[in-house]
Amino acid sequence: MTFPLLVLGGARSGKSALALARAQASGLARVMIATATAGDAEMAARIARHRAERDATWRTVEAPLDLVGALADAAAPERVVVVECLTLWLSNVMLAGRDADAETAALVAAAGALAGPVVFVSNEVGLGLVPETPLGRAFRDAQGRLNQAMARVAAQVVFVAAGLPLTLKG
Repeated sequence: MTFPLLVLGGARSGKSALALARAQASGLARVMIATATAGDAEMAARIARHRAERDATWRTVEAPLDLVGALADAAAPERVVVVECLTLWLSNVMLAGRDADAETAALVAAAGALAGPVVFVSNEVGLGLVPETPLGRAFRDAQGRLNQAMARVAAQVVFVAAGLPLTLKG
């Protein structure tokens, strides 16, 4: 396997399952960097379901905003890190009033110099309808720029649709 790996796809496409399988196959100790926050009961249930997908050998680090710092702490040659997911992280960044382009640039710089293997999971949000609100459109555009930038630094990029992986790079 080649790292960093970027796994893209739509909601419920199978991208998370692929990321977990690639991490398991590495044979290394595993760390999940979770970017989600449980702002309501439905999101709390989603987080619980994702946790249940991983066994007790996974260490979980919550990093809704400081993804670069969490990666610096977690990435090491003896373990694989899965970042789940860049989409929620970017949403958190934007809702916190931070500069999405500056945060993206910092993440891309960090991703190119990680001390160990990392799998990044991200939604491809540009395949659907044009969002109705200015914030929605700004998010879609920022997510597209983030995915493109991460794809440039990733050694491998895989797109998942209907549970089927399609290698785009690497």
